[in-house]
Parts: sequence; structure tokens; C-alpha cells
Amino acid sequence: MEFGELENKKESIGELVRFGLIAILIMVPIRLFVAQPFIVSGSSMFPTFFNGDYLIVDEISYRIKSPERFDVIIFRYPNEKKKFYIKRIIGLPGEKVEIRGSTVSIINQEYPDGLVLEQPYVKNKSDNNAIYELKENEYFVMGDNRSASSDSRYWGAVAEDLIMGRAFLRLLPVKNIDILPGYYKQAE
Repeated sequence: MEFGELENKKESIGELVRFGLIAILIMVPIRLFVAQPFIVSGSSMFPTFFNGDYLIVDEISYRIKSPERFDVIIFRYPNEKKKFYIKRIIGLPGEKVEIRGSTVSIINQEYPDGLVLEQPYVKNKSDNNAIYELKENEYFVMGDNRSASSDSRYWGAVAEDLIMGRAFLRLLPVKNIDILPGYYKQAE
């Protein structure tokens, strides 16, 4: 091997190392502070999400604004903080969530007699009868597949500091690529 070839190889290796370092310096902050991957596990959000759906979680939005009703969020499970769950926000801080059969109503200052939620995204409605009162910074979450969902009906509200972010992008399966998957807004 001649001296010139050795120098070219060293330069190529140096460029490759520089490229790798730059990529790491760009990707690590994005991964830590902006977006996270999440793979749906289970059927609690069927038919909106399927087992194995690959999502990108937006971690920035809730630093700017509060989560809203019907947002699909990823959060740390309150009883085992190393586990992450995906559910839909039903009740907001300071509200009461009343469940009668399969009907869900929200009681708050704007709707003191209750607002019945339209739930076209729900699969397999289940029968429950209970009223849940939320404190400040607490959210009531439920899966869209009510009969197969472990959610706030069983283990209580989700504290705001446990929310990782909202489902921003579905990347897999490719046929279901979607921005803000599961987005829903009830007509007023």
C-alpha cells in the first residue's frame, strides 16, 4: 500500500467518524426531548390502533399547551412507571366523569348537567356505573375497545406528569400511515 492510499483511507475513516458524531449530536436531543417511538401492544385501542402499530410520540406539544379531551396519549402506567400505555383522554382536570351503562358524561362548569360524549371511535362498549372526580392535573383515560381495556375505570386518573406525549404519527403498517392518528373532535 502506498503512502497516498493510506492517507486517503485515513481521511475516509475520519469523515465517517465525523458524520457519525454529527448524526449522534442531532439525533440524541431529538430522541430525548422531541419525539419517541412507541409500539402499540394489545387490543385496548382497537379499532383505532392495532397490536404492533409503530407510532412517533410528540413530546413537545404538552410543554406548550395542556392535553385536550379525545387526545390519544402515551403515558407511564400509574401503578408501574416503567410500563407505557396508550389511551384516549376522556376527562380533564377538575371535571367529573359519569359512566352509566355505556354512556359517558362530563360534568364541569360549562356543563353542570352533564355533556354526553359522542364516541364513534369506541368498539365493544362495556357497562359500568360510576362517577369519578378528577383533581387538578389529573386526566381520566379510556381505551377505545372498552371491554378489553385496563384504564382509569380500574386504576384511577393519570397525573399530568406521567404523560409522555400524544400520538403524532403512525408509521407502520405502511398502509395505515397517518398524522395525528385517532384524532377526534366532538361537534358542539
